[in-house]
Amino acid sequence: MVNRTIIAIGRQFGSGGRSIGQKLAERLNIPFYDKKLITLAAEKTGFSPEVYEQADEKAASGFLYSSLIGDFPLGSQAGFEYNLPIQDKLFIAQSKVIREAAAAGSCVIIGRCANYVLKDDPGCVGIFIHAPMKIRIQRAIEEYQMPVARIEETISKIDKRRAAYYNYYSDTRWGKIDSYHYALDSSILGLEGTTALIAELVRIKEARRT
Repeated sequence: MVNRTIIAIGRQFGSGGRSIGQKLAERLNIPFYDKKLITLAAEKTGFSPEVYEQADEKAASGFLYSSLIGDFPLGSQAGFEYNLPIQDKLFIAQSKVIREAAAAGSCVIIGRCANYVLKDDPGCVGIFIHAPMKIRIQRAIEEYQMPVARIEETISKIDKRRAAYYNYYSDTRWGKIDSYHYALDSSILGLEGTTALIAELVRIKEARRT
């Protein structure tokens, strides 16, 4: 019986998904993985975190995740990985880190196709956080100090990049309802309320195991 819960959060830019994940990890007293995954992946491959920072959540152009995974587990094609683009090497390394983190115990993981990487893990709960554009624009200005000029276009471009990354490395679609267990509009309950709601979902899920 699985006695751990991994909350894998996908999010629209400006929806507060990362903040919700961080608050949730603090509330449940479990590890939180976001940019930390880049550092851990870099340590495993020998590349500097700065190099991986440039490639983070960006799809490559000549590689299909499913074609690499195929009938083989991640990590079994060291020779094949040698000539892959940096984005693909990062994805493979991060996937290993994600699986190791999930095996170690309950945690919150932001982005990086975590819900797809852990799709066969019964302890994983995939959540997609979204919000109306008006709310996302406001958060982008207030929290990220983004310039107002063409801000909606900028937000849409970031979302398109995340979608391209997810769609490229998975066999499903970013933001598609059946790609996740739950899709939540963070503007309905706010960040604190959405965090509390997810925590309650986790509590109910874990109670069913007892």
